[in-house]
Amino acid sequence: MKTLSVLAILSLCALPISAHADDAATVGSAGSAAAGVTSASTLGTAGASTSDNGDYAASIGSGGSAASAGGKAKSQTKVNANPFKLNAHSKAMAHDGGTFSKSKTKTKVKGGDLSSRTKTMSHVPGQKPVMNRTQSDASLSQ
Repeated sequence: MKTLSVLAILSLCALPISAHADDAATVGSAGSAAAGVTSASTLGTAGASTSDNGDYAASIGSGGSAASAGGKAKSQTKVNANPFKLNAHSKAMAHDGGTFSKSKTKTKVKGGDLSSRTKTMSHVPGQKPVMNRTQSDASLSQ
């Protein structure tokens, strides 16, 4: 009997929150890939807002997981934050022999510009790889 390996990470980061949002924007993207006995998924989401008196708030979250029956699986999430920019990057990969699945998501908030992009890929030897992309962009009104 083969065992199932699963790893999961979720990271969140937030800047100061205001009570009333005059302008707000959100983004998010996610993706999953599966081939044979492997699977990998990642996601990212972010939001930003400004209040009527000019207060600014932003948050970001990202995570991923990977699974393989009998092979190897790993996932990783990194979040970087400073007063002007939030970045999150999650990646997950699982493989069993030549069969593999992988997913990666990059999400960022830079001032009033927000974006999230996810790329996935899975492959079984002898077959054409399957790839997919999702993206989301938004901006606060200026």
